[in-house]
Amino acid sequence: MSISHLLESFEGADQDDGGSISMSELSLEEEKLEAFERGYKAGWDDAAKAQAEDRNHLTSDFANNLQELSFTYHEASGHLARALRPVMTQIVEAVLPEIARKSFGPRIAEQLTGLALAVGKQRVEIVVAPQNIALVRGLLDEDPGFPVQLVEEPSLGAGQAYLRFGDGERQIDHDEVLSRIAKALDAFFDELKHTSEKELKHGG
Repeated sequence: MSISHLLESFEGADQDDGGSISMSELSLEEEKLEAFERGYKAGWDDAAKAQAEDRNHLTSDFANNLQELSFTYHEASGHLARALRPVMTQIVEAVLPEIARKSFGPRIAEQLTGLALAVGKQRVEIVVAPQNIALVRGLLDEDPGFPVQLVEEPSLGAGQAYLRFGDGERQIDHDEVLSRIAKALDAFFDELKHTSEKELKHGG
């Protein structure tokens, strides 16, 4: 970028003493002007180059920071999954079965109440595992309004029961519900672990 237009020209101007500017003096001034312009242009180019380098450096730093952030996120996800899995497994294996056990009797009572109008005077068989016989027998202290027979079936689990009447049947299966929850939980944590390891392997 030239700055010659910013400088005042003294060519042809009379000196105070009435003399004229010599050719050597003009050549010297021109050389000074050219040197100044070269220096100015070099400075401008250096500034532009430095600005471009700074911009590239910032872009590179930003990309690196994003990559590190992604790595940290997936690493944290992996740690969180490993920390939570034992806790959630404990809940599924200990807490939920206890809740299911306590709700087993009320669930059967609820089904019997619902059958009152459906079965009329038909006999209803309540089929449960041996360990649940005493529990269910306690539910039959009050007459449900239809004949009930309690049947012991060793092949059933602690959370399973069948209510059979005529050609109909209703099933209670807390064991199956708990099994599905456990499988879903395992699948969730396995997928989370796989995704985290895959992202870390490929650098986020």
